[in-house]
Amino acid sequence: MKEELLIPKCVGIIMDGNRRWAKEAGLPAFMGHKKGYEVCKEVIRMVHDEGIPHLVIYAFSIENWQRVKEETSFLMGLLKSAALEYFSHNLSELKKVRFRFVGDPSYLNEGIQNVIKKIEKQSAEAEYELTVWVLLSYSGRAEVLSAVNKAIAAGKEVDELSFSKLLWSNEMPDPDMIIRTGGEYRLSNFLIWQSIYSELFFTKTYWPAFTKDEFQSILKDYGNRERRIGK
Repeated sequence: MKEELLIPKCVGIIMDGNRRWAKEAGLPAFMGHKKGYEVCKEVIRMVHDEGIPHLVIYAFSIENWQRVKEETSFLMGLLKSAALEYFSHNLSELKKVRFRFVGDPSYLNEGIQNVIKKIEKQSAEAEYELTVWVLLSYSGRAEVLSAVNKAIAAGKEVDELSFSKLLWSNEMPDPDMIIRTGGEYRLSNFLIWQSIYSELFFTKTYWPAFTKDEFQSILKDYGNRERRIGK
């Protein structure tokens, strides 16, 4: 009997290449982000259909705040539009999806913070089958430093387990696999504590061009890998 392929419990995705996709298509950068959002919705559906219980998406890093104000404002506006779409039930097919946000909220204005709280509260009330962890205003190093400072303030030594509980993402499972689109071969401050044993997949495909076929091909590759985790 053929052995069934291994299915990840948690998939992390670094969604890269929106602006380059737009530039090569002769479009303004914001169109790349808009198309990237549409692909993000499709990937959430794909992950749900595959029976994977956790998805982590790198939506916006702390470093991204260094971009021009017009672009950061557009991205925050896109988040608000996505929230309105969710609350108006235009995303009713995602009714079994719970959303959690991870990052430093001090960078976000009060309006965005309220939107996040409302999404988390409303989606948690459903009988969800998939949890989508949205890394927003996030930095792996900042997350670790925050945990270190909490440990210092508590005046107690920590081990790996107790330290993990101090992280912003303390309830999130470590990603079994991480996909990065856009042709770059680095993690760019993505879950630096949690990714030590993640299987890594890099593709040259820009995020707005990412397809179901490519996602399933990566899942198949993951399923054929042997995960020894140091053993």
